[in-house]
Amino acid sequence: QVQLVESGGGLVQPGGSLRLSCAASGRTFSSYAMGWFRQAPGKEREFVAAISWNGRLTAYADSVKGRFTISRDNAKNAVYLQMNSLKPEDMAVYYCNAFTSIGAATRMDSAISSWGQGTQVTVSS
Repeated sequence: QVQLVESGGGLVQPGGSLRLSCAASGRTFSSYAMGWFRQAPGKEREFVAAISWNGRLTAYADSVKGRFTISRDNAKNAVYLQMNSLKPEDMAVYYCNAFTSIGAATRMDSAISSWGQGTQVTVSS
């Protein structure tokens, strides 16, 4: 099983940027698609971005297309989410998880790992 720890959240003004990191343990990390998800207060967890095991394919929620970029470094067992032009509606706890495919990640279908504590992103002036 892959264990995941998210970091990099914080307080940022609207229009600002943050880079989230997800550190993974386990020898099989590079074989999984990875995804980022978020959950705002009072709302269900939603898909944000996903990347295939080799980094060649990516997928994004419409709400973040053109502003967020997902990437991974299999040598470091890490996946990243670069968030630019942040908006107040981006404020949420952000989580990462592993999936058998990028399609499964977009559907949040059968996550490989337990959901971690996430990292809080606050967008406010």
